[in-house]
Amino acid sequence: MRKIILLGVACTMSMLVGAQLLDVISTQQLPTPSNEDLKVAGFSPKADYLLLTNDVNRGLKYYDLATGTITTITDADGAGWAAKISPDGQEIVYRERYMNDDLTLRNNIVKYTIKAQKRAVIAKAQRDLSKLTPTTPSYTVAINGDLHIVLTHGDKTTVLTPNGAEQAYNWVSLSPDGTKILYYVSGKGCYTCDLNGANVQFIALDCRAPQWYDNNIIIGMHDEDNGKYLTASAIVAYNMQGQKQTLVHKEAMAIYPYTSNGKIAYSTANGEVYLMNVK
Repeated sequence: MRKIILLGVACTMSMLVGAQLLDVISTQQLPTPSNEDLKVAGFSPKADYLLLTNDVNRGLKYYDLATGTITTITDADGAGWAAKISPDGQEIVYRERYMNDDLTLRNNIVKYTIKAQKRAVIAKAQRDLSKLTPTTPSYTVAINGDLHIVLTHGDKTTVLTPNGAEQAYNWVSLSPDGTKILYYVSGKGCYTCDLNGANVQFIALDCRAPQWYDNNIIIGMHDEDNGKYLTASAIVAYNMQGQKQTLVHKEAMAIYPYTSNGKIAYSTANGEVYLMNVK
């Protein structure tokens, strides 16, 4: 059952701290099943649907924003971690994690076609997620088994370690104009770099799970914990000049934002899902 946490302020309230990077027009809680704790795992390019998963990334659901209808795509373990949506929004690529005969974790990479509601395995028994990429863009980025950045262009694949090979990289994505890579280095913070790994720019330490809003603004979460569980989490925005705006106060326990078409979707530690309209 969903846990209810009483907050001193409504978790839909936007607290504007620092620079005014975005104007918050409205925030609404989306209806979801009361017996499921869900979090956002993806936002379609046209902002017409969300991908949802549970708190341990098991399963993947399609949430139609026009109708509120929820369709289960898969119940597979790991499917909600780093799921990818094609640029036209018609295909979803995700993983199905399982234990191999040699007791090592492996992933089948699956492509799901929305219109046909059909799945097809496109790669079997993968150790890493470098094949977990959309099917049509000219450039894609992913993370390999060494937690390094993998940039693919056509048949060419390049491994990038812009902050050093000893670092662990996560949450990678390309800027909307395709000229920069956004990523998070464990324990170090959020950065961007060029497609060749050069011109590394530090954005912020407190901007985990970063996502591009546009070519100049990055959305992420500033989460806090006591070593065992989450104690606070805000949704924050940074621009490339280092200015910061808090969009959702940390008492809301807001986590894992995704952006699309002037909208920001995020969830809370209570398993609630919210949609914010900004400009």
